[in-house]
Formats: sequence, structure tokens, C-alpha cells
Amino acid sequence: MSAGGHLDRRQVVAELLRDRGDLVVVTGLGSPSYDVMAAGDHDLNYYLWAAMGSSGMVGLGIAAAQPERPVLVITGDGEQLMGLGSLATISLRRPRNLSIVVLDNGHFGETGMQPSHAGQGIELAAVAAACGFPVTETITEASSIAGLRQRIHAREALSFTTVKIAAQEAPRALPPRDGVQVKNRFRAALGLPTS
Repeated sequence: MSAGGHLDRRQVVAELLRDRGDLVVVTGLGSPSYDVMAAGDHDLNYYLWAAMGSSGMVGLGIAAAQPERPVLVITGDGEQLMGLGSLATISLRRPRNLSIVVLDNGHFGETGMQPSHAGQGIELAAVAAACGFPVTETITEASSIAGLRQRIHAREALSFTTVKIAAQEAPRALPPRDGVQVKNRFRAALGLPTS
């Protein structure tokens, strides 16, 4: 499998979030946050700032606390590489309502587009499979995104998907950066008390 791919990251994310209903979205830092924001800000978006490698574990916690809701982590290959150990923990917990989607351009986009480990041959879906994820796949064609979206909403099994995207930078669409505001807005959308 080649590094990165040809899919447009913004189109992929927009399709994943189309008709989202009660979908909870956790973003990895940097470009995935901008992509989700560009698709439309939402109270059920939980944007992570300065939490490199944490998106999968945050998604795990939310999925465990909200088992009736589909939870989607959208992150990049660089951020997921920082959190490889989390894949083992997530696989052991195996929440059926959690899906992790890695936008893999084979580069560290936030620090100058240096080749990432994924860009040098590490296949993240294969790593997730080795950790025991029951459903893993690598998507290289836009026609597969609709099926992925349906699987996310079905909540039938923990899944990990690598989507091979083009190594290009899209204009930044900055989500809210006030962590307290993001947290309180998110908690309120889940019907939980805020502070």
C-alpha cells in the first residue's frame, strides 16, 4: 500500500458527517479538527487541542459512558502514531459504538509535512488488526465512504479505518479553542451538568 492517497480530506469528512443525527465526534488535533469544523460546527463535536495521541482514549471514555450513541474519532496518521498503545486498550474494552477513522496522508501535516511512519510503510489498520480490533479496513476510493458512514451509525462492532488522503493542506477552519466552553457545550448536548 502506498503512502497517503488521492482522496480529498474535506470531502471525506463531509461525507462521514452527512446526516449525522446523534453522532458524537472526537477530533485529533490539527487538520482533523479543521476538517470537522469545515463540515459544520456541532455541539456534539469534541475538539482536542494539544492532546497529541489522546483522541482514541477520549473516544473510548465517551463510548463507554454513552453506549447508545455512535462515537466517531477522526484523527490523522501522525496523531494516531503517537497513541499506538491506546489501540491495545481500546481493543480489550471493545465498545461496539466506537469507530476510529484515521485520515492518512503519510505526513506530519502540522509540523511541515515531513513523512510520517505511515508514509514510510507502517499500515495503521494492520496495527489495529494485530491489537485485536474486530473490524479494520483501508479505504482508497471515495465510493467506500458511504458504507463506512453506515457502519459507524450501526454500532455493531468496534472498528478502525484508515482513509488514504492526498498530502495537501486545506485552508484552516478553526473550531473554538476555549477548552472550558467546548467541554460545557459538549456536556450540555449530552444532557449532563456543566461547570
